[in-house]
Amino acid sequence: MTKFLKKEDVLKIVHGEHHDPFSILGLHQFASGNDKRYSIRAFVPTAASMAVISENKKNSARPMKKLHDDGFFELQFAKNKRPESYKLQATDFQGNSWEFHDPYNFPVLLSEFDIYLYGEGNFYQMYEKFGAHLVEINGIRGVQFVVWAPNAKRVAVVGDFNGWDGRRHAMRQHPGIGVWEIFLPGIEEGAIYKYEIKTHDGHLRIKTDPLGFRSELRPANASIVYDISRYRWHDEQWLQKRRNSDILHSPISVYEVHLGSWKRVTGENNRWLTYRELAHDLAEYVKGLGHTHIELMPVTEHPFDGSWGYQTTGYFAPTSRYGTPDDFKYFVDHMHQQGIGIILDWVPAHFPKDDFGLRLFDGTALYEHADPRLGEHPDWGTLIFNYGRNEVRNFLISNALFWLDEYHIDGLRVDAVASMLYLDYSREEGDWIPNKFGGRENLEAIDFLKKLNEEVYAGHPNVLMIAEESTSWPGVSRPTYLGGLGFGLKWNMGWMNDFLEYIEKDAIHRRYHHDNLTFGLVYAFTENFQLVLSHDEVVHGKKALLDKMPGDLWQKFANLRLSYGFMFGHPGKKLLFMGAEIGQWEEWTHTKSLDWHLFDFELHRGLQLFVKDLNHLYKSTPALWEDDFTHEGFQWIDFQDSDNSVLSFIRKAKSSNEFVVVVCNFTPVPRNGYRIGVPEAGYYHEILNSDSEFYGGSNTGNNGGEHAQSHPHHGFAHSLSLVLPPLATLILKRIGE
Repeated sequence: MTKFLKKEDVLKIVHGEHHDPFSILGLHQFASGNDKRYSIRAFVPTAASMAVISENKKNSARPMKKLHDDGFFELQFAKNKRPESYKLQATDFQGNSWEFHDPYNFPVLLSEFDIYLYGEGNFYQMYEKFGAHLVEINGIRGVQFVVWAPNAKRVAVVGDFNGWDGRRHAMRQHPGIGVWEIFLPGIEEGAIYKYEIKTHDGHLRIKTDPLGFRSELRPANASIVYDISRYRWHDEQWLQKRRNSDILHSPISVYEVHLGSWKRVTGENNRWLTYRELAHDLAEYVKGLGHTHIELMPVTEHPFDGSWGYQTTGYFAPTSRYGTPDDFKYFVDHMHQQGIGIILDWVPAHFPKDDFGLRLFDGTALYEHADPRLGEHPDWGTLIFNYGRNEVRNFLISNALFWLDEYHIDGLRVDAVASMLYLDYSREEGDWIPNKFGGRENLEAIDFLKKLNEEVYAGHPNVLMIAEESTSWPGVSRPTYLGGLGFGLKWNMGWMNDFLEYIEKDAIHRRYHHDNLTFGLVYAFTENFQLVLSHDEVVHGKKALLDKMPGDLWQKFANLRLSYGFMFGHPGKKLLFMGAEIGQWEEWTHTKSLDWHLFDFELHRGLQLFVKDLNHLYKSTPALWEDDFTHEGFQWIDFQDSDNSVLSFIRKAKSSNEFVVVVCNFTPVPRNGYRIGVPEAGYYHEILNSDSEFYGGSNTGNNGGEHAQSHPHHGFAHSLSLVLPPLATLILKRIGE
């Protein structure tokens, strides 16, 4: 029970200073002498007059008394008379009237259990309550808003519906955890909103919703109320297959895509394709290429096109560049129906400094560290999440689960893991703070990554958690109960760097760098590796893959086909960036399509055909993927022939005793009578030859295959005498005696 309304409370409401507007506005009981009475109070700055209307009686409007010229009104009732269900009627200075339900007459939104889970950092379905949700309370439709801002003096929802006046819909605070909430009746889907936050030093900050489900198209940046529960999925067959899969012992060949530059409509001002247009065009193309998955560079909302999505401001919102959240769900759904998995590039390492985003969200370093030695990335000009805060860990883990639960995503490629693991990452001495033991390891980030992977795999055991981690940190893809970080796969950055350094050299010099090819097998089975030729390698002056290759035009294409053949024969799952299959000459840029006109040229068509055949061969050959992560799936034939720059090895599938032989000739010199040992007698069919005339090669080869001879070699009882084509990969499979 409250006492009579104080003038200072009225002034605080009018000036937007009151920390607890629910204690003043709405329906309240107060003491009047020995009696108990009720009053209804409202603040509507644009109202000249107001009245209270009983919803159970017609013609029941009772005028409210104006207590302040800026729009504070009150109606007191007779003693012991509790008002029935009511609405408010406001009339502005032009005589226009409107009715609405009082937002300060609704119950608390979050349960005690919600608050308990959030406080301890385990409210992983927080997106079901936080953000903006279309709900019905007491039979009344509206939007529930919930946001975390513990150091704010006041938080309000602002939008077109209240003239962007932060005094109008100030929120209720849950003391102790700093969560604010309000239900606004009558607000509908499509409403544009932000949070107005008054800091303790009196400044106003206008922020987009950290859990907003939809955002305006840049450069606008407000959040948009959106119902993400409406979409009806049709991918149950895919999900059931995924639930029953053994993903790490399955073929994984990923096509990495930036949706804004894969293909554009040049005849319509070079516009982007929409999610729905991309769903059909990209699915048909990727299915034809034979890839098992696509990996999307971040589709989370971001203000700057040139960041490719890596500077996220809307962690729960697919970018509005290509359509609505339902449009993106349609994209995922259609991909699944076409048998293609979706991996989402996810960025929990850092966020940009845009003032409408997470930076200094409530006037303090809330999501980030206050000390720049912990809180800023010197290379990227971004802010680092404070993984030591329960609420920040909760935000990120729930975000990861959100994409898996709500959008049926099949995996997350976690960006910049190395920058998370090391406190001194890209920092000079003195510019970083050691951990409590004096070391360089970021203990809080390590705990976060472990907990992230545990929670993801507990709920989604057959998705992929992939670490982009470029150091020798041990156990990145090992279970947490064995001391690892718990990822499913790790990008093999070492292999990528060593191989590209090797293949860019003129063939005459490769003999002196043979260990660039073989060193990767020294550590190949210490992690669950994914071999990648990603977007990072074709930007910032690094040149396109085809342009990296030495030699004349023919040799450039031959080198690239050889490279892909070696990559798909090598242990590890696979990833190619879009455009690699057609032989882009130019570095990738986000401002235009891939160079589709290159299909006018035979060598480019041949390269794409080779990638198609390579993918289909890979998927149909268990020896190339069943056992990527142990020595049992691999055996050297000869790794020492540096003089000829030739490598030969065996890939095995232990479930069927199937094996294939891979031979790579890294020089433009054909080699006749090149002998390699093989484990069994029989006929070895040449199932892939990257020098085939169909791909633009010289058509040098072995006339379909060779019979093994009883001629011991390389420690085997049998051997093959082969013709090695120039700059080519051969894959041979024993098919009979």
